Amino acid sequence: MLEAINGFLSGKLLIVLVVGLGAYFTIKTRFVQLRYFLHMFKVFKDSLTSSSTQISSFQALMLSLAGRVGAGNIAGVGVAVTLGGPGAVFWMWVTALVGMATTLMECSLAQLYKRRDASGQFHGGPSFYIEHGLKMRWLGVVMAVLLVVTFGFSFNGLQSHAVTHSLQNAFGINPTYSGIVLAGVLGLVFVGGIKRIAKVADLLVPVKTLAYIGVTLYVIVLQFDHVPMMLLTIIKSAFGLDQAFGGLIGSAIVMGVKRGVFANEAGLGSAPNVAAVAEVKHPISQGVVQAFSVFFDTFVICTCTALLILLSGFYTAGFAGDGLVLTQNSLAAVVGDWGRVFISVALALFVFTSILYNYYLGENNLKFILGESRKVLLGYRTLVLALILWGSVQDLSTVFAFADITMTLCALVNLIALTLLYKVGLRLLADYDKQRKAGIAEPVLTATAFEDVNIDKGIWSTPNPETVDNPAIVVGHR
Repeated sequence: MLEAINGFLSGKLLIVLVVGLGAYFTIKTRFVQLRYFLHMFKVFKDSLTSSSTQISSFQALMLSLAGRVGAGNIAGVGVAVTLGGPGAVFWMWVTALVGMATTLMECSLAQLYKRRDASGQFHGGPSFYIEHGLKMRWLGVVMAVLLVVTFGFSFNGLQSHAVTHSLQNAFGINPTYSGIVLAGVLGLVFVGGIKRIAKVADLLVPVKTLAYIGVTLYVIVLQFDHVPMMLLTIIKSAFGLDQAFGGLIGSAIVMGVKRGVFANEAGLGSAPNVAAVAEVKHPISQGVVQAFSVFFDTFVICTCTALLILLSGFYTAGFAGDGLVLTQNSLAAVVGDWGRVFISVALALFVFTSILYNYYLGENNLKFILGESRKVLLGYRTLVLALILWGSVQDLSTVFAFADITMTLCALVNLIALTLLYKVGLRLLADYDKQRKAGIAEPVLTATAFEDVNIDKGIWSTPNPETVDNPAIVVGHR
């Protein structure tokens, strides 16, 4: 039953929603992901500035990468190549390219409509821009419930499954035991809240990402002369032009989009929850940073995994097996048995930070639904840890099917909301563009410019009356 529902939702509806609306947002924003591609690196550099009271823009980026860079970049790519052939990688690229515009839109809106809690910390996300932007709290609650179920529960089950079975393949460790240890360590971090989670992500994300890229690049460099041919195979297979993979064009598209969305999460409504907590001067600047994370996740990390698999010689047309084991064995085929160990350790780090991110998403949306409650929070933490144990011993197809269904429903509600709010998003982008053209290096959003929008005006800057008519002078962010 799960497979039947999943086949319709993520096999048909998800492709139309993510690729179709992503392309629409790309056109309406005048290909913002291309126009601002070089600007992304400048904004990324500026994001390194820390905030003493709030989560910094860089920490928000590390948190989003903690979620994006997870099992999907190792196990997900392996599954995509196994079931869709090399052409699936091309459709992952397409999904990421249009998804960059979608992510910029959703994360910018999350910044615009964020709110402060009783302790002064920022909170936001799709539920917030649905409630305050569309004035439809009931739909915001539906979105919040879907995010709790998808990220707090089903994705965490999938992540724990990936790491425990990887450790079993590399070391022969019983998944039950590794699942218990994983749940115990995560429980210690959960109690520290968003600031502790951000500090852990700030430390682990750069380490795990650079180490993984370094090893995969080593494999790619060893066989660099085969890389151009392999890239050509990916493109030809995507359109059924390669005889060995000609019959997989349909599977290539479906698996490329499904696994691409699972890896980079563009349009799902997950990244806006983290993007909203950052302290920035203009919402678009955080949208630009988050668009960069989609690019980095798919075009860099997923491509490294795909080339690792395809260049290893272990993968052949018609390969049938576990996508995770395929990635492990592909590295081992080039560097020796320590490759299996490395993939297991890398995946453990990927999964650990991804689960922290997923947990926060669930907690943030649970607070939106029920408000602050220690008992509710304790119950949520307990259930998350229980589902981590459940996922560690479940069958992979069951876990993936459940995650794909809830993921598609998240995308459906979020993308409908973005479509209804896209004019506000375009106003934000136009305001940002105008300030940059006026020579303002770091654009600032002023509350008076969006008086007709239901935002928290105390969060954004208030212009000095003497400088209102001077577009080159902008008063700083509060």
